[in-house]
Amino acid sequence: MSLVLVTMWSVKGGSGVSVVSAGLAVVLARRRGSALIVDLQGDQPAVLGLPEPSGPGVQDWLATPDGSPDALDRLSVDVSSSLRLLPAGSATDWSDARVDALVAALGREERPVVVDAGVAARGPLGPRLARAGVSLLVTRPCYLALRRAVRSSVQADGVVLVADAGRALDRRDVEQVLGLPVLCVVEVDPVVARAVDAGVLVSRLPKAFERSLRAVS
Repeated sequence: MSLVLVTMWSVKGGSGVSVVSAGLAVVLARRRGSALIVDLQGDQPAVLGLPEPSGPGVQDWLATPDGSPDALDRLSVDVSSSLRLLPAGSATDWSDARVDALVAALGREERPVVVDAGVAARGPLGPRLARAGVSLLVTRPCYLALRRAVRSSVQADGVVLVADAGRALDRRDVEQVLGLPVLCVVEVDPVVARAVDAGVLVSRLPKAFERSLRAVS
């Protein structure tokens, strides 16, 4: 699977989509030399250990009727020498034409682009981006999450399964219910949570987390 534009989304809060998106962006930046992560939910600065952005972001670019791809690039900020973040911004209203312009701009990127779309049901932007590239559903093996995913209109190419101990459902159950391949299994690990809390996920990406994400990088 060629990851040029990959949108990661969930159908339920607490699935781990922001942390998994950040981890995948770090892995792609290391393996391919550079990467861009696009934050649609506003959580990436905290996950990546950055100060809260004070300027505009991708949503403000969308709300501008004539924003250019160059202007979009100028909104991004350094996370590391090989990874940049396009912050969320604060605007809430834009046209379909501007969404098409964003999809086109991200599709022309030579570096891999990871989009953190959060809970896809919260708006149409995430699903539109998901249809434009590779779409990965991040979910836990949870009956409620799987039930919502079956009802979701967002199309996925595969699943990133966030597996925690003690669940009745497993990888095979998820694949059977969703009719999608589980491409990657990420074990819930307190080491990852501590790295996020300490703001060192980028510089000290836990090895087990990195190995899991290599399956989709």
